[in-house]
Amino acid sequence: MATGQTTIDVGATPQAPQAGGQKQHGKRAFQGHHRKGAKHRRKQKAVQEGSHEEVLLADVQALLASQKIADEGENDAPEETPLPAQGSEIEVEVVELSSTGDGLAKQKGSDHIYVVPFSVPGDTVKVKVYRHNHDEGYTAADFISVVKPSALRDDSRIQCPYFATCSGCQFQMLDYAEQLKVKKNIVVKAYRNFSQLPPELVPEVLDTIGSPLQYGYRTKLTPHFDGPPGNPRRGPKKSHESMPPFGFTPKNTRKVLDIEDCPIATDAVRKGLTEERARLAVEYGKYTKGATILLRENTKRIPKTSPTDTPALPSGLPSTALRVETDAHTDFKTCITDQNATSTEYIDSFVFTNPAGAFFQNNNSILPPFTSYIREHILPPSPSAKPIKYLIDAYSGSGLFTITQSSLFPGGSIGIDIAEKSIAFARRNAALNGLQEDQCRFLAADAPELFKSVSAYDPDETVVVLDPPRKGCDASFLRQLLQFAPRRVVYVSCNVHTQARDVGVLVRGVVDGLSGGKKKDGEEGKGEGEGKKGARYEIESIRGFDFFPQTGHVEGVAVLNRVDA
Repeated sequence: MATGQTTIDVGATPQAPQAGGQKQHGKRAFQGHHRKGAKHRRKQKAVQEGSHEEVLLADVQALLASQKIADEGENDAPEETPLPAQGSEIEVEVVELSSTGDGLAKQKGSDHIYVVPFSVPGDTVKVKVYRHNHDEGYTAADFISVVKPSALRDDSRIQCPYFATCSGCQFQMLDYAEQLKVKKNIVVKAYRNFSQLPPELVPEVLDTIGSPLQYGYRTKLTPHFDGPPGNPRRGPKKSHESMPPFGFTPKNTRKVLDIEDCPIATDAVRKGLTEERARLAVEYGKYTKGATILLRENTKRIPKTSPTDTPALPSGLPSTALRVETDAHTDFKTCITDQNATSTEYIDSFVFTNPAGAFFQNNNSILPPFTSYIREHILPPSPSAKPIKYLIDAYSGSGLFTITQSSLFPGGSIGIDIAEKSIAFARRNAALNGLQEDQCRFLAADAPELFKSVSAYDPDETVVVLDPPRKGCDASFLRQLLQFAPRRVVYVSCNVHTQARDVGVLVRGVVDGLSGGKKKDGEEGKGEGEGKKGARYEIESIRGFDFFPQTGHVEGVAVLNRVDA
């Protein structure tokens, strides 16, 4: 199994990704450059593949490389100047946005890069130096104020009083159309930096599909508070003497920012936040340690016999439940705080139940166009020699794709997830949506086990949907996928950087240099089957979906077809 980690030497000078995402000194794109020597080995730290740090470093490297090329063409390149002291305040000009949503800025007369949150290209901003990362070539800085705004910035768009302090949103000052352009570029850079594919094998990235709601879309929040200050790790602990700050963590700090409202959350979740704050204001004395509070929207749908019907409040719901009216039904919205309670949501005509604390997409407004897009692209655009009959949904969770796409697959669809509780709810959801086991079935196991259960499926008649966690797919799974060789793959990802890495593997048809796979005891080197050729794929399309407006996050959908010799 992949660990999802590699080591980066913070005392080394990483190299910028090369054009086309080619390997650097034979290392895969997520791996940093290393220097030898005990001094530097002592400074090594683990960096998660595809993490904020890894992605930011790639953008910094690329900008440093472009500056070096520009400086080589000029006789009056800036001389190296001493860096400002930590804690000092300086003015910098933002030159581009990183794929993490932070601005990359320079001080006048210097090529040194400053990473500045809550800024956009063209801004001149005042910042406070937070931490120098000398050998990585950049300095982390805290945003203080705008000195001269960019033409892209309009602060009248900002709808949250905590913006530029809370770390949850990055783009509230940007026009939404501009946000979608930024997110398209994030996908472009992900494939350039991390796929290790030449440009001719990566099609033009399509425009990002926007969210129907740009505010009021988040169906889940998890605000938190810290324990009483000064409590020992062991022994008796004191309780809070006053209500602690309750909210989210600001940028570059571990302190909790007290948040009274969050405008990107749905009305039901915002109401839940108000109610939990009121409860904590009374019960804070009961807590001797910190806690994270779940706020999850729940929907009870009552069909109407006519558009003028006004259904009564269902029994068991509080009188404070919010009503949302349509011609066909009334939705009653409440907020769940119990991790083990069951939440219910609707996507078009489909109904899904989940453990409230489990993963489910947090923007329900985009799920209808998103699942429709998958439905429109899950089958080949032109009929193949054999018609597609089967769907395999890896990392299926509670059955989002297995269920919403099931009508397209006459041979049936199968979903797999390692979480037994998710699979139990997936089976329940299939029944709620009127699907029999021969149409839609589920297996609780690790994703690689999936291919043992579908040996009867003809790969020429099969589509595989992937929706892995942020770390992407491990090597063992990718090897088995290439060996099974389905006709078509639809790769959905909440991390386009690890998606690009994995898509590169599928296009090359070989799992080489990726963590994971079985090894004999004490054996180092390649895992079982590593480096062996399997099927190869070509990319039909790549597109981003904006599940989280006002933030730097973008979901990716890549559609691939098997290359037949």
